[in-house]
Amino acid sequence: MTNKFGAGVVIDEQLTGLQPALIINPDQIADVCMELRDNELTYFDFLSCLTGVDFGIEENKFAVVYHLASIPFKSQLTLKVIKVHDRSSTLLPLFKSVSAVWKTAEWHEREAYDLTGLYFEGNPDLRRILLPDDWEGYPLRKDYVAAEEYKGIKIN
Repeated sequence: MTNKFGAGVVIDEQLTGLQPALIINPDQIADVCMELRDNELTYFDFLSCLTGVDFGIEENKFAVVYHLASIPFKSQLTLKVIKVHDRSSTLLPLFKSVSAVWKTAEWHEREAYDLTGLYFEGNPDLRRILLPDDWEGYPLRKDYVAAEEYKGIKIN
C-alpha cells in the first residue's frame, strides 16, 4: 500500500488488544479501501462494520473504525481514521465516505452520523436513520446530555 499511496498513508499500527488495526491518513481512506477491495491479492469485498468513536472531551478526537472482510481469502482487516475536532465548533467532524467502495457503507455511515455526529462527505443520503429527524444531539458522544422528555414523553 505504501508503494501505491506513499509513506504517509499508514500513520500508525495498533498491534495490542483483540483487534490489531492500521491507522490510515483520513484524506486517503476511500482510495485505500478501493485498493483493498479491487486488488486481487487482498480482495476485501465486504465491509462488515463501520463505527463512529468519540475519544472524549479531554482528547477532542473522533474516529471511524472499519472492519473489512475478504470472503474468498477468509481474512479480516481493521482500519481506523482519527481526527482532532474542536467541540466548540458548530461544524460536525468531517470524514470521507466509503460508500462508493461498498454500498452498505451508506447505512453504516448514517448510523455513525445519527449517533455520534460524524459527517461523511460524499455519502448520497446522510440523514438520521435510528432517531427522529428533530432529535437534538448525538447520544453516543461522551458529552451528550439526555433530554428529560421528548414530545411530552419521559425518556428516562
